[in-house]
Amino acid sequence: MRIPLTLTIVLFWTCFTMFGQNKQLLYDFVEIPQSAMVNPGVDTDFQWYAGVPMLSGVSLQAGLSGISVNDIFSNDGLDINDKIRDRAIYGMNARDELSGTFQIEILNFGFRGKNPDNFYTAGMYIEGDAIGYWFQDYAILGFEGNADKLNQAFDLGHLKTRGELMNVFHVGLNKKIDNELTIGVRGKIYSSIFDFNSTKNKGTFITKEGVNNIYSSTVEADMQLRTSGLNGLKDASDDGTLGSTITKRAFFGGNLGVGVDLGFTYQLSDQLVFTGSLLDLGFIYHSKDIKNYTLNGKATIEGIEIILPDAAADPNEDFWQELVDDVEGFVPFNDNTDSYVAFRPTKLYSSLRYNFGEHVDNRANCACGVNASSNRARAKFVNSAGGQLYVINRPRGPQVALSGFYQRRFGNFMSVKTTYTIDKFSYSNVGLGVSIQAGPVNMYAMADNLLSYGNLADSNYASFQLGLNIISWGKK
Repeated sequence: MRIPLTLTIVLFWTCFTMFGQNKQLLYDFVEIPQSAMVNPGVDTDFQWYAGVPMLSGVSLQAGLSGISVNDIFSNDGLDINDKIRDRAIYGMNARDELSGTFQIEILNFGFRGKNPDNFYTAGMYIEGDAIGYWFQDYAILGFEGNADKLNQAFDLGHLKTRGELMNVFHVGLNKKIDNELTIGVRGKIYSSIFDFNSTKNKGTFITKEGVNNIYSSTVEADMQLRTSGLNGLKDASDDGTLGSTITKRAFFGGNLGVGVDLGFTYQLSDQLVFTGSLLDLGFIYHSKDIKNYTLNGKATIEGIEIILPDAAADPNEDFWQELVDDVEGFVPFNDNTDSYVAFRPTKLYSSLRYNFGEHVDNRANCACGVNASSNRARAKFVNSAGGQLYVINRPRGPQVALSGFYQRRFGNFMSVKTTYTIDKFSYSNVGLGVSIQAGPVNMYAMADNLLSYGNLADSNYASFQLGLNIISWGKK
């Protein structure tokens, strides 16, 4: 049974697309249309907007907890093998991770309906999401071997990884209930390009003194790697149809799923605002191009047993292959094409914002028609400050980040937001976001962990977001 190519693709994707997911700079940045993508209930005042295709929303973030590139490759006079052993093999633990997402918006637009309290959005974007935890016991076993680790049980459950690439189609409604409450809902269809996951592994590997040989090793495993789409992409690459295969799968030709985003904004007072959102509450049903691998069972092996002089009578006997056959017989290594359901990594955002200072005139129409339930032209304040919470569901439990922020508006031309975030990647993540409105053209750019830019090799986290939109507020 051979899976080296599949494992190679899995490891490559895991290493190449490990990004953080928190978009704390974009969240509740109401001057930017894409803020609705992290809270469909954002309090927006646009008449309509249209994102520039492929340029309206690009985000890329890279994060690694427990170690940095500089920890291994810095010119500090220490032997690199010692640094790998002390800082990586033994310095990291099974909760250290690389994780996250990237997104590229293909289309994104929104418009206000006949009832000005209703704002509709739609579009599509491509997204890649992945996570890989540090396989600590595997690393120790591979680096040190098991000869000096008698009676030590190595945890096979340290192997946890998942990843996916998909195209997402979405349509949403943002509704202003009254002058205090705005709610939003967005439906999604996920069109999967590929998926892999191996997150529920259990088992141990232990070496003890043997009876018939020097050592005996016991393996007890319940492990599974599920994949969807990888074999088909390999075949498409071999016959030169990779591009068309990816395009077909991105437009409903692969495995499909559904999801929903929910959000709200509540005006506690003229200056105090509470918001929240729940994103990607959904799943994908994988039934096409499936290839799963399982390792399930228990076996104790005492190595290759050679009995002399009987062994000399058949010099061509393959003792090593007999050992391999014995191991596979006791711990079956199988594959199947069973369908499976993969749930999306659900995300929760919440914030409490205090507005203060002078007013900035709102450019939106006054909602004075007979169908309008409220005045949506609420004046903005020059200053805003507050805190934000972010939680994402992960295989080893929820991952949490806390942010404090300050936002300053310079008329209707420019708005600047800065954040200070604490999470498992960094306790000193300072971010900066800028939105510029030049007539109908909106441009924004954001970057995280600015204090690390002097030495990116010593950083555990870096990110940026940028976009370009056309916005209209209608006639006064």
